[in-house]
Amino acid sequence: MKPDKPSKKARLEHILHAIELIQSFIVNHSRSSFLADEKTIFACLFQFTVISEAIANVDPTILGKYNYPWNKVKSFRNFILHEYHAIEMRVIWDTTTEVLPELKELVITILKKEF
Repeated sequence: MKPDKPSKKARLEHILHAIELIQSFIVNHSRSSFLADEKTIFACLFQFTVISEAIANVDPTILGKYNYPWNKVKSFRNFILHEYHAIEMRVIWDTTTEVLPELKELVITILKKEF
């Protein structure tokens, strides 16, 4: 039997956890060492799919209160899974180091304000 579906709050907590995992995976990496470490890259890619899937299941009325390109976050999963051959790993590094910190802060804000 399948467990109950996660709540909207739990989905946001999953996103936060996935971001924290990604950040822990890259903590000792430079861009070049990351790009040479397939295991870390693939661990990060999986967590990005978790983030995208979780965002797709958060109430859009909640997300609509916060100005952020949620559609890009949602579509990133499909890109990883369906366009895997076109993924540029340098973009994964840039997203991990430049985009995730902002998303993390926003998710923390949403959790505080909405729940």
